[in-house]
Amino acid sequence: MERQHSALAVSYIRANRTAKVAILLSTYNGATYLREQLESLIAQTCRDWVIYASDDGSSDATLEILYEHQRLLGPNRLQIHAGPRQGFAANFLSSIRRAQGQADYFAFCDQDDQWQPDKLERGLAWITSHPASLPLMYCSRTRLIDADGLGIGFSPLFRRAPCFANALVQSIAGGNTMLFNAATAHLLSLTPSHVPIISHDWWTYIIVTGCGGHVRYDEYPTINYRQHGNNLIGSNSSVRDRLARLRRMLQGTFRDWNDVNLEAVSHFQQYLTQENQRILELFGNARRAPLYRKLSLISQSGVYRQTLPGNLGLVAASLIQRL
Repeated sequence: MERQHSALAVSYIRANRTAKVAILLSTYNGATYLREQLESLIAQTCRDWVIYASDDGSSDATLEILYEHQRLLGPNRLQIHAGPRQGFAANFLSSIRRAQGQADYFAFCDQDDQWQPDKLERGLAWITSHPASLPLMYCSRTRLIDADGLGIGFSPLFRRAPCFANALVQSIAGGNTMLFNAATAHLLSLTPSHVPIISHDWWTYIIVTGCGGHVRYDEYPTINYRQHGNNLIGSNSSVRDRLARLRRMLQGTFRDWNDVNLEAVSHFQQYLTQENQRILELFGNARRAPLYRKLSLISQSGVYRQTLPGNLGLVAASLIQRL
């Protein structure tokens, strides 16, 4: 696993700190399940938190529910802000910029899940055992539930080590499971506002691993991840999900995503470790190389996905010029 530190070295002043954890809640027409989600936040065993709700222009009762809970909790525990209305990833990044400096740790939060009571506590137990100067990210597996809250399975269980070579071609956990520290929040806040991001969770995984940080993937499911017709991103665990991924690859969507991610990473070259700069260069060269050199460069770069079918798909994408 990558151990070399990047050029990033930041000291954090906590004088303005208002909470140990800033819960970054993104909402958009989420009234159906929002109350359940908020109640699961309130039930956390870790009590030192503030919710930063960023609403992206809801037209249902979402804001009414948020203000109802703000009256119960107080504006010092639940802040409500207007999002940029540029999609969910931009909304989360705007929340990071807003909350930066106000907490020691940060957690992404969707509007329709249910957190396990010890979700924050489990993440904090790991993250506080590592140097605060390093970018750190905790994430976990999820328990899948249907629209009525009944269990229907689990997200895929990944065994291979999280690292930059994996992050370039795969996101291993949902943002709704993530907890990260101030060093990570600082890096994410440097993302240029004009640069598009595919998803905040994949981007966080790329940045933390690329800049010499550490990632903990917990096999214990810390949230109930609701599967319903309005999900922006599903669980990726069913046969139908896998077929949908295959179709996206054939259509060139995976290649387009890589284009976007590599453009975004180019703005962080100075923070990447030397080894990760090498991996990035080899991966970029492989994507542009003629077919007879492509697989060799892919192998040299070391990029990989977490499963055998995933790696076979990576090879296939290379062979049909969809990488």
